[in-house]
Amino acid sequence: MESASKIVDIKSAISTIHEWKEKSQKVVFTNGCFDILHLGHVDYLEKASNLGNKLVVGLNTDASVSRIKGPTRPITDQISRSRVMASLGFVDLVVFFDDETPLKLINLLKPDVLVKGNDYAIENIVGAKEVLAQGGEVKTVDLVAGYSTSLIALKIKNT
Repeated sequence: MESASKIVDIKSAISTIHEWKEKSQKVVFTNGCFDILHLGHVDYLEKASNLGNKLVVGLNTDASVSRIKGPTRPITDQISRSRVMASLGFVDLVVFFDDETPLKLINLLKPDVLVKGNDYAIENIVGAKEVLAQGGEVKTVDLVAGYSTSLIALKIKNT
């Protein structure tokens, strides 16, 4: 599958996820900005993918990243970020969302498993209550210490 074909709109994502679930595929969802892909991201996404059969990544739009991270972000535009994300073999779909949180997207996609890094307590994960209420699971995965886009950007700036 060509990586660009993994980048879909919400309507297509809902349809694809419905097809997967009809085939008893366990759908995992996570989200983020994923501004500069690094080891921490790859490790996190790979661990998330191992929690089910299909991994869907909710990707913040450029406008959403700017609202969350500030006017100097994102460093790479959403088309670049989505293509890099979709090129990962363990990512099955990439869907943009423009809100500050993925709650609306989670409610529409209804994943079986919602995943975030272990820097979140389950009770503080956006969408956890909704996923649990529909019979799904909420999991955290260990993060690789010392990796963040902010640290990489700072290192580049100071070079």
